Amino acid sequence: MNIILFDETDYYQNKDTIRLSGYRFDHISEILKSKKNDLLQVGLINGKLGTGKVIEITGQYTDISVTLDKDPPLPASLTLLLALPRPKILKRTLKHITVLGVKKIFLINSFRVDKSYWQTPVLDKEKIKDIFLNSLEQSCDTVLPELFMKPLFKPFVEDELPDIIKNTIPVIAHPKAANTLVDISGKHFTLAVGPEGGFIPYEIKKLKECGFEEYNFGERILPVETAVPGIISILTRSIHSCVDVP
Repeated sequence: MNIILFDETDYYQNKDTIRLSGYRFDHISEILKSKKNDLLQVGLINGKLGTGKVIEITGQYTDISVTLDKDPPLPASLTLLLALPRPKILKRTLKHITVLGVKKIFLINSFRVDKSYWQTPVLDKEKIKDIFLNSLEQSCDTVLPELFMKPLFKPFVEDELPDIIKNTIPVIAHPKAANTLVDISGKHFTLAVGPEGGFIPYEIKKLKECGFEEYNFGERILPVETAVPGIISILTRSIHSCVDVP
């Protein structure tokens, strides 16, 4: 945990002081071993970053005076469409995605996605939020990603996806595509990543009809949890290298 996150319910008495208990108190007292007047890096969830000063610490809670004066890191200019992976892989992949600053994630269906995956407890809203918060604490960010679940492939692609990809470069990650990711640049991407085994031809066809193009990311066929952060890093680098032309 590289930052202490809190929300509006943690304010105590006024908007300058928060009272923390539970795992955040445990981290402050047992891991950081903070004492009165020590400074901590803090952030308001979906708000600003700043500094906290320990003003009281007991056996059950700590009171911290906070000053919020910094904006969170800029988000990644990328929207992710991810075919729902196995639950254990999903947890790890969501952590990687959040740490890299992706703020809009669509979990979509595919022929090769097992129907049972949509029933996993990992998709519980509170469990998803915990994954996001743990990742934000790692990356010193405050802004929670938005996650949308789309269990019907065709209606999503035909009815919703055209609006989602407006003003973006839509990309399908495919290891056997002729074009390579390093050849493209832009300001915002919509990235579609298939399940293990990839999208089936029908799904590729529907995505292409919507405006997507296939790009490879190297000769190796990678597992989803490795491929997704790697591709995001490549696209993020291409965004940073894109220069406006008057």
